[in-house]
Amino acid sequence: MNTPSRPPLKSITPTPAGPSAAPQAVDTTTMGVPGAAARQGVPTAVHINPQVGDGRYPIAWLHITAPGRGTVPTATSRCECGHDRSAVGHHRVLALITDHTNHPDHCPLRTTQERRNAA
Repeated sequence: MNTPSRPPLKSITPTPAGPSAAPQAVDTTTMGVPGAAARQGVPTAVHINPQVGDGRYPIAWLHITAPGRGTVPTATSRCECGHDRSAVGHHRVLALITDHTNHPDHCPLRTTQERRNAA
C-alpha cells in the first residue's frame, strides 16, 4: 500500500511580470457644499486674546502625602522667599501645617510696606 503524497507546506506566489497600480479607493459622493467645513473652521484651545488674571499667583505650596491607614505621612512646605521645610510623621506633619499657615505673617514677599510701618 502506498502513502498518499503530502502537499507542499509553503506556497510560492508567482512574481508579477511588471509593475501594477495600487487599488484605488471607491469614489464616494460628498454631502453639502464643497469646502463648507473649511470655511467654518474648528474652534481651538488657543485664543488670540487670553484672559488676564486678577494679578494673584501662588508663591507658597504645601504638599502632604498620607498614602493610607497605618502608613507614615510626609509633608513639604515651600515658598518663593526660600522657606523650605519638610516633615515625616503624624505630629511633625501637623506642626508643619501650622507653620505653613503662619508663614504668610512673616514672609518677606507678602509683607507690604504698610504692614512694616504699622509694626
